[in-house]
Formats: sequence, C-alpha cells, structure tokens
Amino acid sequence: MTDAAFAARLLGMRALLISSALVAVFALPVPAVAAPTSLLPTEPEAAQPSSGLAPLAAESAWTPRFAAAADELARALRSRDEAQWGPLLGGQWLSAEDRARVANLLVDRNSPFLHALFSKGFTHRAILGWNAPMSLSADERAAIEAGQEAEALVCWSAGGNGTGPWPTTAVEADNRAGRSYACARIAYSIRGEAPTWRAFIEQGAPV
Repeated sequence: MTDAAFAARLLGMRALLISSALVAVFALPVPAVAAPTSLLPTEPEAAQPSSGLAPLAAESAWTPRFAAAADELARALRSRDEAQWGPLLGGQWLSAEDRARVANLLVDRNSPFLHALFSKGFTHRAILGWNAPMSLSADERAAIEAGQEAEALVCWSAGGNGTGPWPTTAVEADNRAGRSYACARIAYSIRGEAPTWRAFIEQGAPV
C-alpha cells in the first residue's frame, strides 16, 4: 500500500470514529431537570388597609382646580348627553361597556347619581383627597402640594346640610345602589401648556 493510500485510509477511519462518537453522545438519555423552586412567598399577602379620605384644604392650590372640574363634570352628567360627558371620562379611550354603564347610572332609579344630581333637593359637593402619612415632613408635604399631578374624589349628595355622610375610604366611593352620595375620581395634570384632567366613575357590585 502506498503512503498516499495509507494516509487516505487513516483519515477515513478517524472521520468514522468521530461520527460514531457524536452519534453515541446524542443517543445518551437526557437527564430529567427538576422544576425550579419558586422564589415567591407561598403565603398570601395580607390585605393592605384602604387609605383614609379627608376634605381638601381650602387653601390648597389644587382645591379650585378640582372644584372647577367637578362643576364641569356635574353639568355634563346632568345633561345625560354622552357627547358632553363622554369626552370628560376618557373620550375615545372609554370603552363601549363603560359608556353603557355610565349612561345607565344616570337613569337607573336605584343609582345614587339619580338622587344626588337630579333630585329637587340642593346638591352638596365634597372634594376628598387621600390622607398623607403622618411621617411626612413639612418639606415633603410641600413637595406634594407643588407637584404637577394629583387625584381627588368628588362626591355629590342632595338634601341635608352637606356634612355627610361622605365616603371615608375610596372603597366606599363605589356608587353602589343604596349609597347616599355619588362619586367620581378625577386625575388632574398641569404638565404641558394647558391643564388637563380626566374623570373615572367606578361602580361596585350590588350586595
């Protein structure tokens, strides 16, 4: 056998051995991998208490802004015209389902809106904000007051002297049938060239 033939045969054997080794490796059974252990706690988290509500201070820079927004929203809702209240509740971002729900709240005889905004009694209004933690310093409170965005709950109730009862937590501002007041949440922003705001009307399940 010539040297050239021997070298070719040697290369062929090496290639065959490498191919056989690869086949053997891929034919080995893949070891089962144990499911990863979750790092999340298995115990359910404790429910956080609802933040308390309190009337916005008369001297707050936000009070006249929310008051003007509340007046505009009340006029639009009293019109029962979707073309007026729809844009204030999100416009094109307000779903058809929510449009139908709000329209129903304005005519349903069990709705708190019917009594609060459409009765012959004088309509009282409350503008409520979330209580700031007592741990906040004066500087921190001033920074919040000087912020460019804020939220408040605006509630209406007819009759009485306007002292309430009003919701003490946001959970109670759910416009559930039987409430003596009707509420809307207003998100206000003074970012940009012109102030903007949007209202949200939540509705709790009947009990």
